[in-house]
Amino acid sequence: MKTVEIIGYRRANLGKADSQKLRDEGLVPCVLYGGNEQIHFYSPMILFRDLVYTNEAHFVHINIEGEESRAILQEVQFHPVSEIILHADFLRIGDDRKIKMNIPVKLVGLAPGVSKGGTLVRKRAALKVFGFPKDMPDHIDVDVSELDFHHAVKIADMRLPGLVFMDPAQATIAAVEIPRAAKMAAEEDAAAAAAAAAAPAATEGAAPAAGAAAAGAAPAAGAEKKGEAKKDTGKK
Repeated sequence: MKTVEIIGYRRANLGKADSQKLRDEGLVPCVLYGGNEQIHFYSPMILFRDLVYTNEAHFVHINIEGEESRAILQEVQFHPVSEIILHADFLRIGDDRKIKMNIPVKLVGLAPGVSKGGTLVRKRAALKVFGFPKDMPDHIDVDVSELDFHHAVKIADMRLPGLVFMDPAQATIAAVEIPRAAKMAAEEDAAAAAAAAAAPAATEGAAPAAGAAAAGAAPAAGAEKKGEAKKDTGKK
């Protein structure tokens, strides 16, 4: 995994007003956790470009006025409108201690369902894993080359040596979905096919009924004639 360097300076004053002043000057308020103490410092926002706006995970080499630490970016907060970085938290790490990291996902391969008109949907941009720093990858490749309609790759399908996935096993990473227009067309075709299949059955059912009605009408007519014949005999 690559390493990004962050150069920082200890904060003399804490509080919301001082933090806002730092942001106005293009600086990011930060905290370094782990070890014997928490260090509040600030760093130029431009140094975060390769750490935050990227599709790969990184280790961080932090240099605070000559005091150096190896760390990971644990959390970053953005402004809801301007999306500038409001605050960043770092965690010291060591080779002998397991850590949790969010590793970006990279979809690999061509899904058959996409070739048929489906849409490949990424459900998770990153996966949380637990393990030693030496086992952490820059990104996680997710093979989608066998995904057809309504098929998905889940956390349970993933394997990485030395790492444990922290997300729910049945959580979906990527799936092939049918576009709404295609889905509606398929439903209409199915309804039309069902109606066409039902039409001959209805016709066949009507024919025997008509025949039975005709058969029942004949004896009735004959009975009526017999009755008339008896009346005539009686008159004679």
